Amino acid sequence: MPNLTGYLNQIFFAVLPYAVFLNFFVFTIHRYRSEAFTYSSLSSQFLENREHFWGIAPLHFGIITVLAGHFVAFLIPRQILWWNSRPLRLYVLEVTGLIFALVALLGVLGSIVRRLTNPKVQQVTTFADWVVEVVLLVQLTSGTYIAVFHPWGSSWFAASMAPYLWSLVKFAPDTSFLATLPFTLKLHLLNFYVLVGIFPFTRLVHILVAPNPYFWRKPQVVRWYSRPKEAVQ
Repeated sequence: MPNLTGYLNQIFFAVLPYAVFLNFFVFTIHRYRSEAFTYSSLSSQFLENREHFWGIAPLHFGIITVLAGHFVAFLIPRQILWWNSRPLRLYVLEVTGLIFALVALLGVLGSIVRRLTNPKVQQVTTFADWVVEVVLLVQLTSGTYIAVFHPWGSSWFAASMAPYLWSLVKFAPDTSFLATLPFTLKLHLLNFYVLVGIFPFTRLVHILVAPNPYFWRKPQVVRWYSRPKEAVQ
């Protein structure tokens, strides 16, 4: 069993990361060059403004903040450990991260409810949309679970996860850093790789071209033209 575990760790955490990121770059660029028009979220805001806001805005704000926190801990792990050396600063960082994780989780739940309950949104929802919703739900649920039941994540991320990620960057993957981490965190990391892998084939690509003023821009008028079924037949 130990050998099997080590073998699976090598596949999932030493080989898979390179495969999914290669897939990410190749197919994202290919899609942009061959189907640039599809680089869109195909906004459904004009279908239901209020539900759209409560589903999408918390999801975007929460995920962006949480991702930014992970990225900072990856870039400057020593500074994060120094910051956490004072209990009060550690508590502030942990509580802030948990709050934004919960905001993002509520956002993805709101997005799922929209797709389940609004007939107009259902008409523009694809199978890929549901795959993204499920993967995001798993990611945010596992992340929130980790924050609650495996606290001080900012410290052990800086101490264990950051060195592992840097070993990937240096093309010398070292999975030994993950040996003492809980299963839920490994699931969280593996699910992230799944998200990166499916990224080029979903609406998530709009993140790469979405304007930053999205959150404070003025409302836009969107018109959808559809030929009647009789005309199509």
